[in-house]
Amino acid sequence: MNDTKPDKKNDADKNNGAGAPPETPPPANDAAPADAVAGGAPAVEIEARLAAELAAKDADLAAFKDSAQRQLAEILNQRRRAENDSAEARKYGAASFAREILGVADNLKRALAAAKSSDGAAADTSAAGLAARAQKLDGLVQGVELIDREFAAILERHGIKLVDPRGEKFDPHFHQAMFEVETADAEPGTVVQVVQAGYRLHDRLLRPAMVGVAKSPAQDAPAGANDGEEPAL
Repeated sequence: MNDTKPDKKNDADKNNGAGAPPETPPPANDAAPADAVAGGAPAVEIEARLAAELAAKDADLAAFKDSAQRQLAEILNQRRRAENDSAEARKYGAASFAREILGVADNLKRALAAAKSSDGAAADTSAAGLAARAQKLDGLVQGVELIDREFAAILERHGIKLVDPRGEKFDPHFHQAMFEVETADAEPGTVVQVVQAGYRLHDRLLRPAMVGVAKSPAQDAPAGANDGEEPAL
């Protein structure tokens, strides 16, 4: 009798045969490790990089804020300086004019002193006294005329011009009519008299000239023009 021994290999195949369900791999862990993110970069490095970028942005913001504050302070300082300069110009703008006027004031005081010194000789009615008095009076007049010319020259240098329109056509922009003068020696509307001279600063009027303006003389009716005529009823 040929008994065959069971094949151990076949038994193993049966135990691990095709009928057994295949082994399945363990489920993959979808959650990334705590110390890694996509791309394999550790979270610690990313946090450090973000912190560095945030610190850089804060530094830039602080620098920008400091620059803006400095610029604002400079603008305010410039405005204050401009306001101070403007106030100084208004307050001391006439300094050069005032310095030149001082010479006129000095000459006026000298002329007044000379006039007062001649009062003592008023009682001397002799020919010599009268001659000396006339000489002092002539000197006083010449001194006042010199002061007047000096003053006019100072005004001209500073752009202040005299408005003396005698003989010119009346101009309401620069003249102020005070009265009319009937005359045949000047055309109507012509300035024939200046009561007070005017002044202008460059092209701007400071004070109008007060003037008298010519007008045509009134035509008197001839005598006896109505003689022999009956009055109208």
